Amino acid sequence: MTSNLAAVSYGVKLSPDSLEGVHKVLADAGAEVSAESHSGDDRFGVFTSELNVRLDSPAALSNLRRRVAEAAVEGADTALVPASLRQAGRKLLIMDVDSTLIQQEVIELLAAYAGKREEVAAVTEAAMRGELDFAQSLHARVAVLAGLPADVVNSVRDEVRLSLGAAELVAAFKAAGHVVAVVSGGFNQILGPIAEDLGLDYWIANELEIVDGALTGKVLGAVIDRAAKEKYLRQWAAAEGIELAHTIAVGDGANDLDMLGAAGIGVAFNAKPAVRAVADAAINMPYLDAVRHIANV
Repeated sequence: MTSNLAAVSYGVKLSPDSLEGVHKVLADAGAEVSAESHSGDDRFGVFTSELNVRLDSPAALSNLRRRVAEAAVEGADTALVPASLRQAGRKLLIMDVDSTLIQQEVIELLAAYAGKREEVAAVTEAAMRGELDFAQSLHARVAVLAGLPADVVNSVRDEVRLSLGAAELVAAFKAAGHVVAVVSGGFNQILGPIAEDLGLDYWIANELEIVDGALTGKVLGAVIDRAAKEKYLRQWAAAEGIELAHTIAVGDGANDLDMLGAAGIGVAFNAKPAVRAVADAAINMPYLDAVRHIANV
C-alpha cells in the first residue's frame, strides 16, 4: 500500500539549501518525488514549493514528518499533506483563537484592567505548555476579573488584532466553498463580533458571567477545554458531511492537542514546543495565511 502526499515547503527564507534538505530526507526515506512547483505570495512575502511524494510505507509517515521537521532551516518549514485532503472538494478549517486567529491572549488583556496581567500571563503560559489543567486554570484566571465593570469587555475588544493573514485565510476558504470554524477557550463576548465580521460558519467560546453591569469572576456553563475542542471538530464536520480526513485544525497550546490529533492534518501555529513536537505540521512565522498553502486553497 502506498501513500500519495504533497511535501509543501513554505517560508520567508525559502532557499535552495532548505529545499535540498527536504529532498534529501525524502530520498533517504525511499520516497518517490516528482512534479516540483514554486510560487510566491506578494502580500506577505511567503514563498512556497510543492513536491508530489509517493511513500510505499504509510506507517512511516509520522517518522518522516519528524525527520523533515528536524531538517528544517530557520525561516522555512515543510508539511507532508495527504493528497486526498488537498484535492477534497469540501474541507473544514477549525482554528483556536487566542494567539492563533488573533495575536493576543484575551484573558491577559482583561486582567490588565484588574492590575493582574503578569500574574495571569504566567498561569496562561503554564496552561498552554500543558502543565496545568485548563479548566482549573481558566477558573483561577477569570476569578481575578471579579468586580470589573462590564465595559472593559468593549475596551478589550478594541485592542484585539487579527493575526497577519487571518482575514485572507478565512476569505480564501470561504470563496472556495469550504467551511471555517473556530473554537476558543476565550470568551464569547470578544469572539462574537469577530466571528460575524469574518463570516465564520461555526464558533464557540466560554461565556463570562455579568451581573448588574459587572464581571462576577465566573464563566457560565461547561468550559471549552481540550476535549470540547475535539468534540466540536467532530460535530461540525459531521453536520457538514465532511470526512475528518478532510479537516485542518490549527492551534498553539496544549488544549489544542486533541483537536490537532483528530483532524486530517493538525497544524501548530507559533506553538509551544510540546505542541510542535506532536503536530503534523508547524508554521513558525507570523503569517496564518500559510495554512492556505498547506491545504491547497
